[in-house]
Amino acid sequence: MTSKLKYQTLSGMHDILPEDQVYLKKIKKSVESTTNYYSFQRIDVPVIEYMDVFSKGAGLSSDIVEKEMYSFKTKGGDLIALRPEFTPGIVRSYIEHGMYNLPQPVKLWTMGPCFRHDRPQKGRYRQFLQASLEVLGDKSASIDGQIIQVSYDILKDLGFKNLSIQINSIGDSECRPYFKKVITGYFKSRKSSLCSDCQRRLKENPLRILDCKEEKCQRVKAGAPQIIDHLCENCHKHFKEVLEFLDELELPYSLNPYLVRGLDYYTKTVFEIYEKSESGTAYGALASGGRYDGLVKLLGGRDTPSCGVGIGISRIMELMMEKELKPKTKQEEPEIFLAQLGQLAKRKSLKLFDEFREAKIPVAESFSKDSLRSQLKMADKMEIRWVLIFGQKEALEEFITLRDMKSGVQKEIKLDKVVSEMKSKIKK
Repeated sequence: MTSKLKYQTLSGMHDILPEDQVYLKKIKKSVESTTNYYSFQRIDVPVIEYMDVFSKGAGLSSDIVEKEMYSFKTKGGDLIALRPEFTPGIVRSYIEHGMYNLPQPVKLWTMGPCFRHDRPQKGRYRQFLQASLEVLGDKSASIDGQIIQVSYDILKDLGFKNLSIQINSIGDSECRPYFKKVITGYFKSRKSSLCSDCQRRLKENPLRILDCKEEKCQRVKAGAPQIIDHLCENCHKHFKEVLEFLDELELPYSLNPYLVRGLDYYTKTVFEIYEKSESGTAYGALASGGRYDGLVKLLGGRDTPSCGVGIGISRIMELMMEKELKPKTKQEEPEIFLAQLGQLAKRKSLKLFDEFREAKIPVAESFSKDSLRSQLKMADKMEIRWVLIFGQKEALEEFITLRDMKSGVQKEIKLDKVVSEMKSKIKK
C-alpha cells in the first residue's frame, strides 16, 4: 500500500508536463499566427485587478461574481480579485491608456492563466489557460462575423473537423427590458419547477435562468418565449447582417434561441463554438463570446461598441490529447555529438555549447556519463556521424578530436576553429 503524497496540486489545479508541452506550443503558434494575419496586436494585462473591474460588467448575480471569483482584501484594504476572464481587464487598459485616441477599431489579443473557484470537473479547472480576442470601437456586424471566423480558423488549424457554431441575439437596452418582463411572467408561473438558484435569479436577473445547466430548469426553459421574437428593429437588422456574413463565409451555424451567456455585459450577438463527437454529442464550448457595446462606458470610458471571444486553451489541449491530435514536430536532429571526459573538459565544453547554440547548430551530449565508450555507444545509437571528443589533454592544449563514426578516421581541430569547421561539414 503506497502512502499518500504529502504535497499535491490543489484541487482544480494541474501541471502541464513536458510531454504535453507540444500541444500547448501548437495552440500558441496557431493563435498567434491567425491573430497576426487578421491584424490583432498582443496585449498583456495583470493577473490581479480591482474586484469592481470584473463585478461591474459581469453583474452581481452572475456565477462568476457570486461563486467563482477569487477575491480578497489587501493589507491596505483594497478589494481585489484574480482575473476570471480577460475582457474587463483589456477594457480597463483601453480606457486607462487612451486607446480611444488611436485609429478605431483597436484589435487586441492575449493569452494566459485565468482563475475561477468552480467545481473541478473534466475540462473545467480552477486555474485554466485562455486566449482572448477583442475588437473595440466598431459597431459593424462584420466585426462579429470576423471574431467568429478567426475563432473558427484557429480551431480548424488545430485539427478539429466537426465544428458547430451556436448563435443568438440577446438584444440591447432598448428591447431587452420588455423581454425581461415577458420571460419573468413565464418563469413566475413555473417557479416551483425551477432549482433554488434559478428561483433567486427570477428576482435578480431572469435571463440567467436560460443559462442554467440543471436538468429540471432545462425542461422549463424549453417552452420559454424566445428573445429573437422580441428584438427591436436595430438589433434585428444587426443580427440578420451577422448571419449573412456567416452564410457568405460558409460557416456551419445553428440558431440557439436560449443561448444568453453568463455575463451581464453582453449585448446583441452571443455565440459558442463546439466540437461534436462521432455520436453527435457536443463537448463543452471551445470558444465563446459576443458583443459588449456598453462595457467600456460602464467602466468609465466613452461609449464604445465592442466584440470579443474567449478561447479555452486548457479544454482544447485536453480534447486534442483525447482525440490524439498530436502535432508533428519539426525538431532538427543533431548531427554532432560532444563527448567530454573529466571535470576540466566538462567545464570548458559549456562555453563550446554556447558557441554552437549561437551558430544555431544542434549538438547532442551526455554530461552524466564519464566513460568514452558509453558516450560513443550513445552517439552510435542516435546515428550521429560526427563525434567531438574533448578530454583532459584536449582541454589543456586547446584542441578537440573529431571522429568520423562512419569511417573511424580521427583528426585534431583547434578549439577556436571547431564551430566553423563543423558548420561546413554538416552543410556538405
